Parts: sequence; C-alpha cells; structure tokens
Amino acid sequence: MDKKFDIIIYGATGFTGSLGAVYMDKYSNELNWAIAGRDLIKLKKLQDSIPSKPEIIVADANDEIALNKLAESTRVVASYAGPFNKYSNLLVKACVETGTHYVDITGEAIWVRDLIDNYHEECVTKKIKIIPACGYDSIPSDLGTYYTAKQTNEPLKSIFAYHSMSGGVSGGTIESAFTMRDFKSKHKMGHPFLLNPKGSYSSSQKLLSKDYFSITKNKKLNKWVVPFVMAITNTRPVRRSAALMEAKQQSYGPDFVYNEFQMVKSLPTAIVTTVSLAILGMIIVSPFKNFFRRFFPKPGTGPNEKTRNNGWYEALFVAKTTKNQEYVYRMYGKGDPGYKSTSMFLIESAISLLNNYQDGEYGILTPATGLGEDLINRLKNQGVLFEGPLNK
Repeated sequence: MDKKFDIIIYGATGFTGSLGAVYMDKYSNELNWAIAGRDLIKLKKLQDSIPSKPEIIVADANDEIALNKLAESTRVVASYAGPFNKYSNLLVKACVETGTHYVDITGEAIWVRDLIDNYHEECVTKKIKIIPACGYDSIPSDLGTYYTAKQTNEPLKSIFAYHSMSGGVSGGTIESAFTMRDFKSKHKMGHPFLLNPKGSYSSSQKLLSKDYFSITKNKKLNKWVVPFVMAITNTRPVRRSAALMEAKQQSYGPDFVYNEFQMVKSLPTAIVTTVSLAILGMIIVSPFKNFFRRFFPKPGTGPNEKTRNNGWYEALFVAKTTKNQEYVYRMYGKGDPGYKSTSMFLIESAISLLNNYQDGEYGILTPATGLGEDLINRLKNQGVLFEGPLNK
C-alpha cells in the first residue's frame, strides 16, 4: 500500500523533538514528512517555526485509532515521545500492525526487552524493522563498537568503551530513570544480557560483563576511569548487536565481552563523579524519589542554544584481539549529546532506515544491526568522526 509520508516525527513538540523537526526541514526537498503529537496548539506553533510547514497529525499516545491512522500513513515513524514505557507502547503496536518501520531515542532497556518478547518474531515475519536506542543512548556505544570491530578485522576478545562529554542534563532521560522503577516487567535491568536472544552468551561472558562501580587509572589512555551513568543502558544493546551479528556469521569474536566507562582528567573529578552517581542511584530507588524529582530538570526543558552548540561527546574504544593485540578507535562529535546530537541522530537513523528497510534482517534490532555502515556514513557526512587505530 502506498504511504502518504516518508517519515512522521512523533513527540515533535517536546524539547528534543522540536530540535529534530527543525533539523528535518533541511530534507524537505527530498522527503515528504509530518509532525505529530497530542497538542494541536503546540504543533501549530512548531509548524510556524519551520520553513517547509510540514503537515500536522494529532494523535494522543493512548488513542489507538489515531495512532493506527498515523502509522498507516507513513513508511517510518521517528519517535521522541518518552518516557517510552508510558507514551510509545501503543505507537509501536500500531507500527507492527500496519507494517511500518520505527526508530526512537529510548534508553529504557527493560521496555525494549518487552518489545522483543512481544513483537520480534512478528516483525521478522512481516519484514518490519523496529530500532530503539537511536539517540545518544546508544548510537555512540553501538556504532562505535561496530565500527571498531569492522576496522580491526580480527577476532576480538573484548572492546571497552570510555566516554566523555559536555552538555546539558536531559530532563527526558532523568524522567525515564525515575519512571522505570515503576515499570512492571518479569525482567531485571541488572541482567547484563537483558536484550540478548536466549542462549546467546556463555558463562564466561556473563562473568566478565558485570556492571562496574569503581575508580581506576587507565595508563594506556592516561585518564581516570569511573562508572558511566548510561553504561547500564548502553551495554545491553551493544551485547544484543554482538549476538545478532554472530547469528549471521559476522561475529565480533569468540566469547566477546563489552563494557563501558566514563573517563575524566583528575582523581578529585573521579571521586566527585562517582559519589554523585551513587547519590543519584539512591534517590531513584528511594521511597521519597517523587520529592527529589522536583529538583531535577523536567521533561520538555533543556539548555540554551549556546550550551547545545558548545557541547561535545567523545568515545574511545579499546579493542583487544584474541592474539592480545590492542587497538584504540575514536568516535567524536560536536553538539550537546542529550539534545542537539540526539535530535540529529534520530533523524539520520530514520532516513537511513527509509533508504535501507529492505536490506539485512528484521525484528527488534539495534542501530548497528539495523542500520550499520549506512548510518555511519550518514553521520560522517554530518561531521561525526570515526577514526583509528590511534595507536599505530
């Protein structure tokens, strides 16, 4: 069936969604697209700010009929509507029922696990790609690992990623962290292979894939290494990618292990970062979390344009081969990671999916397994650096 639109941006009036809509405008001569959400007044205000004046679609996250009509009318849905466990359940269902491809920026891995349980096999049968985690969670981790493995072109024991960044704190990410505690699922976020297919990891991999909470000095990188606040979110999609790659005989390596950390310049910064993370964790699990929530950034808010433009992110990927050789690769981009970069990541992912939906595999995928080289090339064209090995 012919679709009216190539891409519909859902959750377009949120802070990050509106940035994505403005970014999408530069493709208006190539693609037919629309903005969607629940608030007509906000959608009209956004429409007025965009030169190409995209069409508006009103669809509340709880309105199945409206969401089905939305999904029926487009080839790809790009959703910024988080927390996704609250606002995107019926949207994904509508996409699966109507044969529509889908990308989003969620970092809610337990919710993604339930998507896998509910829809993966149906999507494979219907040849649909549902690709969560196409924002800062978890594009750098997943694509950076994929790129490193491909460039190394040797069987790998492990890749450890070391992140650093500058930018504003995402109110949407904070909201997701607070709401996921109340999300009901039979799965546990603490399982290191939460998103993996059954039987796709060994006891050795599980032993070596624990979530670390310590401070160390990495002499090779000359950096202090601390727990990364998003590691528990990012490691799960990367491990799913590794398993899906192995299933199609493109293994990263036998018993491949992935983990990630944050890197900082000094020991005092390392101590402050680690203590702050511990306090945040205690607040999120506290019975008084709703009291503390008011002191954090709210969904729909974000940093000013100067902060967004001056932000940046970097990830170093240390790959160890089965012959104990080590190589370092790097991914670097300009722009606040939680807002400017995330908004761009999703749009480029949606267009990559639009152009390659008939390639590769189907189901509940990851950026690496669903988009891979094409998305890397698109990001390179937007100034994102993929480079290495740095130590040759």
